[in-house]
Amino acid sequence: MGDTDASSKSLNPCSSVDANLDLKTKSESETQIESETDVNVKLNVTVDGSTDKANGQGQTQDDETVTDHVDPWTVSTASSTGINYSKLIERFGSSSIDEQLIERFERVTGHKAHHLLKRGIFFSHRDFDHILTLHEKGKPFYLYTGRGPSSEAMHLGHLIPFLFTKWLQEVFDVPLVIQLTDDEKFLWKDLKVEECRRLANENIKDIIAIGFDVKKTFIFTDIEYISSVPEFYMNMLRIQKCVTFNQAKGIFGFDDHSCIGKISFPAIQAAPSFSNSFPHIFGSKKDIQCLIPCAIDQDPYFRMTRDVAPRLGCRKPALLHSKFFPALQGAQTKMSASDVNSSINLTDTDKQIKTKINKYAFSGGGATIEEHKANGGNCDIDISYQYLSFLMEDDDRLAEIKRTYESGELLTGYLKKELIELLQPLVQGHRERRKLVTDETVKQFTALRKLDYNLPTSKNPA
Repeated sequence: MGDTDASSKSLNPCSSVDANLDLKTKSESETQIESETDVNVKLNVTVDGSTDKANGQGQTQDDETVTDHVDPWTVSTASSTGINYSKLIERFGSSSIDEQLIERFERVTGHKAHHLLKRGIFFSHRDFDHILTLHEKGKPFYLYTGRGPSSEAMHLGHLIPFLFTKWLQEVFDVPLVIQLTDDEKFLWKDLKVEECRRLANENIKDIIAIGFDVKKTFIFTDIEYISSVPEFYMNMLRIQKCVTFNQAKGIFGFDDHSCIGKISFPAIQAAPSFSNSFPHIFGSKKDIQCLIPCAIDQDPYFRMTRDVAPRLGCRKPALLHSKFFPALQGAQTKMSASDVNSSINLTDTDKQIKTKINKYAFSGGGATIEEHKANGGNCDIDISYQYLSFLMEDDDRLAEIKRTYESGELLTGYLKKELIELLQPLVQGHRERRKLVTDETVKQFTALRKLDYNLPTSKNPA
């Protein structure tokens, strides 16, 4: 299925329009946004006749349905194997990341694909092929990702997109902007605005500890940045004027009880997609495209953004979508920072990690050793294996673990031990790096400044 927000005309054509920036009239754009209510974030994918491998039985649910609910605030499924991502691609109208695209990435960049790409953890995209074309032609683009600071401690699920984004920045050598939506958390959570600002500052320290290059990375909180940079606020206003309340209700599920702050927020998350929102980095240029690595639940924000972009004379953001990092108790929901036993926090000690994995990590193994050896384990629902698939870089070792677990040779206890031994040094290293992040370090990353980066060498000039 093609991109659902493809367009043909515009009232404000860009001076530099790429193949992905087909233009449309205002009336056509409004119609397009309204048409996307059928693929809005209140997604309920119903799968008939699906196969559920719960408890290793692999029974076919001919008389049952599996319902997935995905929006930026809620992710749930009735299936023990988790969200049906093929259906998400189909309903959201994105494109799958296939072998051909991965091969092109390796050819264009000269780098081997990240294991998160090769294993389908990042599984869907919008216009990533256009980003590769920009890189191939030596044209600029930038990265944009973010974090909603609802808790003091980030968890492993939060770490995955940042690790991947750091790798992308190193491969492409491009600027990166990271948005902390402290305003969003004030609007959606039972938190005081002062507490949201404090949590954002704490989360910034965790993000810095991942190892981003301060010369190429700008981190900002919405409350601080909007009050300091009129260009960002002006883009917010332009976006807000393009989207009606009826369209926002259709896309985001707002109702008569939603506060007006929630209704206006999507424009704030959309604004960093446009390069002229960062005049200290890009000046007044509005034709520099951005690439957004994010979890698939954030896509509705950027479907709206992509539809609005041509009307503002800007480039549509490209996206790379990741699957959800599952909760310890099973793949039915994404991890929650508010439930300490659903996740491995980046502040957890070695002892806490061991206890959480041994006590709470859902097992796909047999009920008894005899049953496990006879029937093998189910990697599709085993959380320890799922975590290894996200975090273990060694493809051969992961394949061997899968083979021996599914054959019954490897017992659940040994699989959990393998995960614990991987997680403990990973989290410990992060804790130690975070201790070195001072308030002065935070100021360096959040200061308004020109970033230092090199454009890619042109291989095929336009």
